[in-house]
Amino acid sequence: MTTSRKLTKKDLQKVYWRSFGMEWDWNYERQMNMGYCYTLLPIIEKLYDKKEDQIEAMQRHLEFFNTTPHLVTLILGITCAMEESNASQPDFDTQSISGVKISLMGPLAGIGDSFIWGTLRIIATGIGVSLANQGNILGPILFLLLFNIPAQGLRYFLLHKGYSLGATFLEKVQSSGIMDTITYGASILGLSVIGAMTAENVSINVPLAFGSGDDATTVGDVFNNIMPGLLPLLFTLFIYYLLRKNVKTTTLLLLCAVIGLTGAFFNILG
Repeated sequence: MTTSRKLTKKDLQKVYWRSFGMEWDWNYERQMNMGYCYTLLPIIEKLYDKKEDQIEAMQRHLEFFNTTPHLVTLILGITCAMEESNASQPDFDTQSISGVKISLMGPLAGIGDSFIWGTLRIIATGIGVSLANQGNILGPILFLLLFNIPAQGLRYFLLHKGYSLGATFLEKVQSSGIMDTITYGASILGLSVIGAMTAENVSINVPLAFGSGDDATTVGDVFNNIMPGLLPLLFTLFIYYLLRKNVKTTTLLLLCAVIGLTGAFFNILG
C-alpha cells in the first residue's frame, strides 16, 4: 500500500464518466457489481501499487450491489474516500467499506426510484409526449433535457459530495472509535434486507395434503404454522450452502429448474 497518494478532481471525473456504465452491465447474480468495480478501477490502480492489494480491492467491489444508478455516485464518492484512507492506514477495517455500501444502497434505491423513475421521468415524459402528439419536434428533445439535466447533474453533485463527506466524516468516526458500531449496524441492516428479500421473492408451495375434506392440511401449512416463510428460508439456506461449496451459478439455476419441473410433474410442488 502507499502512504502519500491523494485523489484529485481528475480522478473523480473518471469515476463520474465510468458510472454511466452501471446501467448497461446489470446481471441477475450480483446485479450492478461489475459496473461498480469497473467504475473504481482507476482509483484502485492509483491508490495501490501491489497487485495483491489491487486484486483484494477489486474482489471487495465485486460483491452484490444494486441501487438507483443516478444516486450511486454518492456511495462511489464515499467509497473513494474510504479506499484512500485504507491505502494510507494499514489497520483500516476494509469490512467497513462493504458495510457502508450495504447500508446505503437500500435507502438510496427507495429514494431514487421514487424521485428519478417515479416522479422526474413521469413529468418529463408527460411534457414531451404532449408536445410530440402535436407534431412538435421539441417533444423528444425536451423530454431528454428535462430528465437528464437534473438526473445527471445530481449524479455529478453527489459524487463530489460523497467524497468530501467520506474524507472528513470517516476520519472523525475512526478517531472516535465508533466505526465498529457503524459496521455492526450496517451488517444487521444488510441481513435484514436479505431476509426481507427472501420472504418476498422466494415462493415455495407444497400442495401435498394430509387428511381429507375440510380437515385436510397441506405440508406448506404445517411449515407455515411452525414459522411463516420457513420453506423459502430453508431453500435459500440450501442454495447458500451450495454456493459456499463453490457450486457454479449455472449449475444452481439448472438444479432449481429440475427441482421445479420434477416437483410440478409429481404434484409435490405447486
